[in-house]
Amino acid sequence: MKIIDAHVHFSSIKSFQDTADNLSSISYTFDGLQKEWKDHNVAGAVAMGVTETVPLGFPDNRSETPMGLDLASSIPANMGYCPGINPYRMKEENLIQLEKEIQKPNVVGMKIYLGYYPFYAYDEIYHPVYRLAANYQLPVVFHTGDTYSERGLLKYSHPLTLDEVAVENRDVTFVMAHFGDPWVLDGAEVVYKNRNMYADLSGLIVGTEREINRHRRTRFLHHLLHALDYCDHYEKLMFGTDWPLISVGSYIQFIKEIIPEDFHQAVFHDTALKVFPRLQELLSE
Repeated sequence: MKIIDAHVHFSSIKSFQDTADNLSSISYTFDGLQKEWKDHNVAGAVAMGVTETVPLGFPDNRSETPMGLDLASSIPANMGYCPGINPYRMKEENLIQLEKEIQKPNVVGMKIYLGYYPFYAYDEIYHPVYRLAANYQLPVVFHTGDTYSERGLLKYSHPLTLDEVAVENRDVTFVMAHFGDPWVLDGAEVVYKNRNMYADLSGLIVGTEREINRHRRTRFLHHLLHALDYCDHYEKLMFGTDWPLISVGSYIQFIKEIIPEDFHQAVFHDTALKVFPRLQELLSE
């Protein structure tokens, strides 16, 4: 089965490099990613644009919108990406540049970092992003749940805050990154209720195979399994690793264990191409 990784990172972020070196034990490089993809039959991926102006600076108020990918001098040909939005950089010139950026064929959506920046999804600061998404028929991905920085403010990343946006923008497809973890039951309700809301299953575990095995022996997964059953829409969920937070192979096996086999094709491949139609175009070239 071919794999689509619907949530990776490919930016020079110090915390990502530290995680790769000290927790997940992977090579956070162009070549390292290519090797993992080759070893595990990954046909394509979606990278989330994010930048920092100083090491460990993210969430960085000085990063310009749109935030891109700067880990290497080039990106893999089978990688689409979602330019990142810094709500502190939403002047007219930023919006003009964002509109130019999303017209590029390898741009498959846009990314909003709830929790990292102190604005709710329904804040008017993001309304221009939703208008662009509607005009260009591009999905908007939201970070939800726990933040990978203690400077984040969790009330802004709770998945229930996406409900209002989904209702008010029925012509836009939205993605709840990380399924709202740890508030996955709330996230499941928002996905279940709204036809235009999907979720990826990235970033649920950080580390190596040893960390996955540790969680298998505890009650860690109970809340997640409950939410998956409650959502009852496996066809609206997508595989994603949050690479470099964990190796591709380890996470594939983990997600296979918690998703019924009848839905593997959808979760690991088909739904991502439905949510990110430009990715399908990119992979068919």
